[in-house]
Amino acid sequence: MSGAQPDTLDPIPAGSLWPQVVVCVVGATASGKTDVSLELARLLGAEIISADAYQVYRGMDIGTAKATQAQRAGVTHHLIDILDIHDELSVAQFQAAGRSVLADLATRGVPAVVVGGSGLYVRALLDDLRFPGSDPAIRAAWERRLERDGPRALHALLAQRDPDAAAVILPSNGRRIVRALEVGELTGGPFAASLPRAGPPMVAHLSIGLDVEDALLEQRIAQRVDRMLAEGLLDEVRDLRARGLAQCRTAGRALGYGDVLAHLEGSLDLDEVREAIVGRTRRFARRQVRWFRRDPRTQWLDGTTPPSSTASSITSLLGRSGRTLWA
Repeated sequence: MSGAQPDTLDPIPAGSLWPQVVVCVVGATASGKTDVSLELARLLGAEIISADAYQVYRGMDIGTAKATQAQRAGVTHHLIDILDIHDELSVAQFQAAGRSVLADLATRGVPAVVVGGSGLYVRALLDDLRFPGSDPAIRAAWERRLERDGPRALHALLAQRDPDAAAVILPSNGRRIVRALEVGELTGGPFAASLPRAGPPMVAHLSIGLDVEDALLEQRIAQRVDRMLAEGLLDEVRDLRARGLAQCRTAGRALGYGDVLAHLEGSLDLDEVREAIVGRTRRFARRQVRWFRRDPRTQWLDGTTPPSSTASSITSLLGRSGRTLWA
């Protein structure tokens, strides 16, 4: 349900350890985050930090809705195109890389716009989330069980051992299920790092969510998938398949890529591919909204207004609150 533009912002949380205010633009897939973040960065002279689990991979452009080179012109982007598809990326690794970028921007006095739909990545960057270490032997044992029993059997076991973790991890997400079980065995405690913590963030920021009514969001998603197919998604996945995408543990899980791989292998026709990607994306968008709605610090703006107007509203609201992006 779309919300009205507020006249004032809630106070930016006090007590943060961060020397500058960061603007964070969040919301569901196809809510318009990329366009708003680009307009906002140009207005503020900011640099953009991508908080997306798959835009880090080189060559995964169309299917991840990555901003084009033309769109990025004049705006420095971070954490895009930094890994090969065979590289794995954990949330902890993303957190370390993103914090390094934020520290550099703070040193240079440059404002930051964080944009992304990967909720845990956003929270890992801005909140005081701490991720336990890893034990290769324990991890390998759970991965063998995953291969033998499948993700749903392990999810049922996780639900017995750590109900809170099971509630936020999809039964199909074998990688995160294994990680939660590993942490539980390693620490003897729950997989608490998978959940955002309430209270002041570690990095002071203004979080803006883009609100789009469900029916319109579903329409936008269908149009986006059609556009991706028209722009060459099949060719993109064909090239990635030649580089071994099907064997990539992290990159291979990106939304839609598995469906196109199935088409290239003859399992799905093109219409089935489209419907599969649209359906998966709509379900993913609903989960994104639920995640971001849980954080009371996020303030929602109407995602149907032109991106330039939304960006102007954010800068105006920042001015009215008496705060700037520089400490």
